Amino acid sequence: MERRNAWLSYDEKEEKELELVAKSYRSFLDAGKTERECVSELIRQAEAAGYVSLEEKIASGEQIKAGDKIYAEGMKKILAFFHVGQEPLEKGMNILGAHIDSPRIDIKQNPLYEDTDLAYLDTHYYGGVKKYQWVALPLAIHGVIVKKDGTVAEVNVGEDEEDPVVYITDLLIHLAGKQMQKKAAEVIEGENLDILIGSRPLSDLPDDKKKEAVKENILKLLKEKYDVEEEDFLSAELEIVPAGKARDCGLDRSMVAGYGQDDRVCAYTSFLAMLEMENPKRTSCCLLTDKEEIGSVGATGMQSRFFENSVAELLEGMGCYSEMTLRRTLKNSFMLSSDVSAGYDPAYGEAFEKKNAAYLGRGIVLNKFTGSRGKSGSNDANAEYVAKVRKIFDDHEIAFQTAELGKVDVGGGGTIAFICALYGMNVIDSGVSVLSMHAPWEVTSKADIYEAKKAYKAFLLDA
Repeated sequence: MERRNAWLSYDEKEEKELELVAKSYRSFLDAGKTERECVSELIRQAEAAGYVSLEEKIASGEQIKAGDKIYAEGMKKILAFFHVGQEPLEKGMNILGAHIDSPRIDIKQNPLYEDTDLAYLDTHYYGGVKKYQWVALPLAIHGVIVKKDGTVAEVNVGEDEEDPVVYITDLLIHLAGKQMQKKAAEVIEGENLDILIGSRPLSDLPDDKKKEAVKENILKLLKEKYDVEEEDFLSAELEIVPAGKARDCGLDRSMVAGYGQDDRVCAYTSFLAMLEMENPKRTSCCLLTDKEEIGSVGATGMQSRFFENSVAELLEGMGCYSEMTLRRTLKNSFMLSSDVSAGYDPAYGEAFEKKNAAYLGRGIVLNKFTGSRGKSGSNDANAEYVAKVRKIFDDHEIAFQTAELGKVDVGGGGTIAFICALYGMNVIDSGVSVLSMHAPWEVTSKADIYEAKKAYKAFLLDA
């Protein structure tokens, strides 16, 4: 059942629409390189489209009603958008769920040190990365430093053309004989992913400071620009990400290359689908979570009560909250766990089973199950629900394909689907195929991005 390449079905009008979506998506990737930045950018766009804060709505005492556009935000890292439908919420929602965190390198709490006239920041990587991919690249620092008085200094260094970048060194090939014999997982050790940030010593220091003159210069620069002290690193969240903007990829400009496409490609197309909804029958929801790359844990991960609490507040604002109504609302909902899939790469074809692989350009991907080995950790959607989603996509002429995440026993992965399924709702994974997933730069097809946006809108309309 080989699927046709979606590019072959587009007319001139659709190709123009596709390019507009791709351009908007690249801009989002540039604006949202951290979960905090994603939340800030999406709230900005949502408010411009008429969405209002759930917190503000509750504080005003105004009852929530059909047609209202509401968003809930948690700790500036997790978001839920609701477009209230005509049907009672108790009958369920149509939910698009994605995550906005991506693999990266985090700065430790006591990070700054000097060694042989070079200043570094000590790090701890976040999520599943091939550590050797992160060396010898121009890198940027994004995040916040929060002082004890609550003052927040926002940090974004390395993105502007006039900015400096930071860097992780690698051993020169001339001296790398032993290094080259190591397993790929050990070529670069986690504790060696330290960020080179300076080499210029500060002059005219007292004797007790001269041994760390480069570090002292860095502290001086931080004080001048952000008014922070070394101790303020204790309450900082600084993330190291690849420097540079997302780009068109390929001589035919058919793809997008950029950082963080797992899973911001699904997050943004889900959000676009929400913005295009008008007077939905069932309440539409777009849930964008944090911490998926490390197990969906913590107060901003899917395993938290954020989503459940937000729905409870929504029901309260509509004047119909009860514990039973909340449980029925969640149970009766339909969801697409909008997460990426591994695109078939002929350079590494031995890792895939070709009949059940996802291919760039053939549309959005349905993963009935994910997990690893014997479907461990998988949601495994039921056949009736798969048929329902198939029909929606076919009725709206959406290009879609089905896939597994590589050959059985080769590896595996997971999404937020199994957590949402705990409520008893129907959930299936549905996202965009990606080449070089979890690498500093990933690649997606513009056709798949476009089909994902169309598919998510169709689901919100007809599920």
